[in-house]
Formats: sequence, structure tokens, C-alpha cells
Amino acid sequence: MFNSLNSYWRKWRASRHAGHQLDELLAHADPSAPLAVRNQWLIELAHWVQKRGALVNDAREEGEAARYRPHTRLRYLLQMLDRNPQWRLPVARTLRSVINESDAISLLCDTGMPVRPGFWGALVERIEKALIPPPPTRRDLSALCSLMFPDGDAADWIGALPPELLGDLIALLHYGEDEDAEADWNPFAEDLLAAMHHLVDQIASTGLSQAVRSRLTYSRVNDSPFYRLGRAMQALEDAGQAFAHGAPPSQIFVQQINVFRALLDNCGLAVRQVYAHLDENGVSVDIVFQVERAKARIRRLERLLEAWLTDGDRSDRAVARVRLLADLVRANKASQSVGELARTSFGLLARKVVERSAETGEHYIARNRSEYFSMLKMACGGGLVTVVTVYIKFMIAGAHLPTVVEGFLAGANYAICFLFMHFCHFTLATKQPAMTAPAIASKLDDVDTPAGMDAFVCEVLALVRTQAAAIFGNLAMVFPFCFLVQWAVSAALGVNTITPEKAQATLHSFSILGVTPFFAALTGVLLWCSSLISGWADNWFALHGIGDVLAYNRRLRFVFGRNGAARLADWCRRHIAPVLGNLTLGFMLGLVPAILTAFALPFEVRHVTLSTGSIATSIGVLGLPVLHDSALWLAVAGVGSMALLNVGVSFALAFHMALRSRPLRLGDRRQIHRAIWRAVLRNPLVLLFPLRSPQMDPRPEK
Repeated sequence: MFNSLNSYWRKWRASRHAGHQLDELLAHADPSAPLAVRNQWLIELAHWVQKRGALVNDAREEGEAARYRPHTRLRYLLQMLDRNPQWRLPVARTLRSVINESDAISLLCDTGMPVRPGFWGALVERIEKALIPPPPTRRDLSALCSLMFPDGDAADWIGALPPELLGDLIALLHYGEDEDAEADWNPFAEDLLAAMHHLVDQIASTGLSQAVRSRLTYSRVNDSPFYRLGRAMQALEDAGQAFAHGAPPSQIFVQQINVFRALLDNCGLAVRQVYAHLDENGVSVDIVFQVERAKARIRRLERLLEAWLTDGDRSDRAVARVRLLADLVRANKASQSVGELARTSFGLLARKVVERSAETGEHYIARNRSEYFSMLKMACGGGLVTVVTVYIKFMIAGAHLPTVVEGFLAGANYAICFLFMHFCHFTLATKQPAMTAPAIASKLDDVDTPAGMDAFVCEVLALVRTQAAAIFGNLAMVFPFCFLVQWAVSAALGVNTITPEKAQATLHSFSILGVTPFFAALTGVLLWCSSLISGWADNWFALHGIGDVLAYNRRLRFVFGRNGAARLADWCRRHIAPVLGNLTLGFMLGLVPAILTAFALPFEVRHVTLSTGSIATSIGVLGLPVLHDSALWLAVAGVGSMALLNVGVSFALAFHMALRSRPLRLGDRRQIHRAIWRAVLRNPLVLLFPLRSPQMDPRPEK
């Protein structure tokens, strides 16, 4: 009993408070007030109508009927105006005055569209909108709508207006208009037509720009649909003059509509041609941004055309315009997202970078025995080069140079050794995952079929054993040869390559109980970043046609001849990405720790191959007694964590980017996991060595 009375009391208080607030709003409706005051009044009224919460307008409402319904407050508002006729006419006149004095073109054209040219201008624009809302003093309806409907659910609220409620709103809007001196208070039809002309000009301007025009297949500009779109819009307007004044559509008007829609469809096809050209010849973020904006404007123009062509009585046109308003509010909310802009503009670039990496990663997956042994040989070669890298690193560290100078020299050491590995066709195990992950992700497209699932499982198993072979080949050369170099130097010259104190400190620094796992994970991030730079370089080379520039350069042809210039262009095309990727990886491994340390952020590279060489050298310096030292075995465990984290982090980041860069149907993840585990449990050796089973090794040996 007490709970029932308490619930009724809360509902009565909420109703009294809400009604009192609405009374104040309706009583202050003033059509003669300045536009800023009327806009602020309308904003407050819209917020009150959309506010969530129970509203009881009848004492008999109880239980489920008293709960919040989306349009309860709007119905209550209309009921209040029906009960108080002295408020109805000022409210209607105020609404009409706001519509009459506001500019609807900005709402129809600019809402949801980036105004500033280029990606970075649009990014700054969205950040400014998020930080600085528009003032209510502006005349454009776009700013007014963004202030009236700030919630993300406002578009659904508008689109779900019941027809009878919408009819009551229309009646309120037209209430007392016969008594007003100015009968033509609604310029929406003229603004709608002007907005269509404005969008046509913007679409044609983008389609005829050099960046877009040069990527289309039209031999002459006159053949482009963007060139003919403006004249088709003018012809459509001329043929629709009678239709705009209430006459039925004529045959000529219908023909012009069909011509205009056909041109819009051809503009959409032309935009897709631009994407195909970018996909084949390299991606530019600015061009992607322009094309995406042109696509959005084409969709908006089609929507405005549909609203303009809506026939019927006043209620039918109002329904079409309310749906258009819901779409505009939804687009305005989406246009405020910085993340959406980045995903739209960088998505194609990310996909292209991933595809370039996947093409490289295909060469790092051994699917049969011959490829497996070839990878093992390349890994052994990479391990021998790493031995030289380790001892040059010790020499640089022993010079006790300034931190940044030491970091630069260490980076140059890494970069030169990585380049030597590349041109000798050697491999370093930790560089593979960032390249192989996109190749693995591309196999996920067909996992919903049995053949696609088998191909994906085989690819995963091939990647695991290839990575195992690469790590084994690297470490099998690094550990014994670093130990032998230290032993040979000590036996021949009577000195150690590093001091015993340095050797002991090296073992302690690699302990798994310290910061080694964290530094190893950060090193994996650097390995992934180098793959991104490599893919970006390949895309940049293709986008700007550097290969053709070199092949047809007059000076190069004069020096090297026509065939020599072509061979140079082909060499640059094949090596620009790996060379830049190796250079950036080397200098990042050397300079990033030095720069962070200079800012009191200690960081050291924890690379499994380099660290294994350091441990082998430390064992050679400290001798056999070190085998009884727990620091050695903690360092060995730390190296194991480096192997997992260097490979795992770089692979996970690259794999995640590959998944995000393309629409993929992953299917049932549990089914994928079960398929992989079944293959492993059937024969665990498949993770270490390729078998001749057709299930595990479907491709024939070379």
C-alpha cells in the first residue's frame, strides 16, 4: 500500500514539474522576438519534447501505460495547446517565422558533408564542431537542427513519428496562416531546388577535377556524365515548372527525370572506376576523401530529388520531408565522428598497404618441404649476419658516445645488416609475422566453405612451422658463432670482447622477472611499424608512377640506354618497399630507445636474435661456472618471452589491421579453432616440419 502511494506521488510530482516547465515555454512564444531568441526558444522546446522520463497526463494511467513512450511528451504538448487556445496562435506564428527567416540550403546540402577541402581540413572541421557548438544566432537550419537534436537517437525519434501525430503537427504549423499578412512563409520548395543545383555543381566540380578526371576512361571531357549533369538539371527544372505548381507530370518531364537519373547512375559508375584505378595503381588519402564526398553528395542529390518529386496532398509531402529531416539529422550526427572520417579515408589505403604486405608475406610461408628447407637456409644466413651485428653493437656501446649518437650508429648498424640480409636473400625471423599476417587474413574470405576452411587451416599451420624454422635457423647460427667468436678472440688475443661486468649486467637485464617482456612487446610494435612503412612506400611508388618516370626519363635513357632505364625502373619497383622498410626498422631499433631515454622514458630493444647473441657472448666471457648462476636461466627464459612477444605482437597488430581493412565474413570462430586443433592433434609434428600428407600439404613440391 505504501509503495503504491509513493509511486503515485513520484509520478504526480514529475507531471507537475514537466507541465510547469512546458507552461513557461509556451507562454514565452513570441513571433516578433529577435531570431536568436526564437531559435533558443525552439531549441528548449525540442529538448523538452525529446527528454526521456515518465509523463502522466491522466490520473488513470498506471502500470505499463505510465512508462515512457517515445512521443508521449509531443502528444502532451499538442494537448496543452488544444486546452489553451491563447498559446496556440503565438506558437504557430513563431514556428513559421523561424522557418521563413532561416536558410534551408545549408541543411539540405552541407549537413553531414565536410565543407573544407581535403582530409585534414575536414578533420579540423570535425574537431572544431565537437569542441565549439554553433551559436543560435545563425540563420542556417543546419546549425539549428544540430542544436535541437544533439542526441544520436533523434533521427530514429523523428522517423518514427506516427502519421496521426504528424498530421497534428502540420495542423499546428498552418494554424491561423490565413490571418497573417505574409501567406508565403514556407520557402522550402525553392530552397530544395536551389540545393539540388548546388549539389549538381559540387558533384560536377569533383568529377571534372584533374585528380578524378585523369583516373577515368573517357576519351573526351564531353563524354563524362559529370560534364552533362548541370545541363540535365536545368532541363529538369524547366520541364517541371508546371509540376511544381500542382499540375500532373508531363511526358517531357518524365523523360527529363529518367535522363537525369541515368546521368546520376553513370556518375556513380565513374566513381567506382576511380576506386578501381586507385586499387590498381596506388591509393591517395586526399583522392579517396574527394571520391567519398562525391558519393555522399550523389546519394544526397538522389534523396532530394525523391523529396522534390513527391506528389500528393500536403500530408504526403510532409511525410516525405520528415523522412528527409530524419536522414539529415542522422547524417549530421555521423559527420561529427572523427573516427568515421579516418576509417572512411584511410580504409582503402590500409587495405592497399595490407595487400602489398600480403604479396611480400606469401614468400615467407613455406608450404612444402622444398620451401621449408629453403627458408631454413635463409634463416641460417640471417643468423650469421646477426653475429656481425651483435659485435658491432658491442663496439658502439663500448665507445661510450652520447646517447643520441650511439643510437644513430646502432640504427645504422642494424639497417646495414638488414639490407645485407635482403640483398643476399636471407631472412630474420621477427620480420616475417607483420608480412605474413595479411596473407593469412586474405584466406578468411572463404572459411564458410569446407575447401576454404581447409585452405585456411593449412595456411596457419604452414605459417607456424615456417616461423619455427626461421627462429631455429637464426638461433642455430647466432648462439654457437657468437660463442666461438668470443672464444677465438680470448684465445688469440687474451682479451674479451666485453668486460665480465658487462656480461653479468647483460644477463641480469634479460631476466624474465624484469621489464624484458614489456620491452619485447614494444619491440614487436616497432617491427609492425616497419611493415606499415614498407607497404606505404610500395603504394606511394605505384601512386605517383615513379617506375614510368624512371623508365622514360631522358637523362637516364641517355646514360643507361632504353633497356637500362627500364631495368633500373623495374629494380626500384621491386626493392623500394623492402629497402625503406629495412632502413626504418634499423633506425627505429637504434634511435627510438635513445630518444625515449633522453626524455627520461627508459626503453631498450629486446630482439630475440640479437639478445641470443648477447647471451652467448656473455657465457663465453663468464665461462662454465655461469651455468650454475640463476641469472643465466632467467635470461634464457627472458629470451623465450622475447621470441613469443616479438612474433606475437607484430603478428597480432598486422592481422588485426588486415581484418579491419576489408569486409570479411569470419564465420564461426569456434569452428575455425576446432578445425585448427583437430589438424594439430591429428599430428603435432605438422607444427615443426612439413609432412607429405595431402591434407597438411595440399600444394605439390616445386
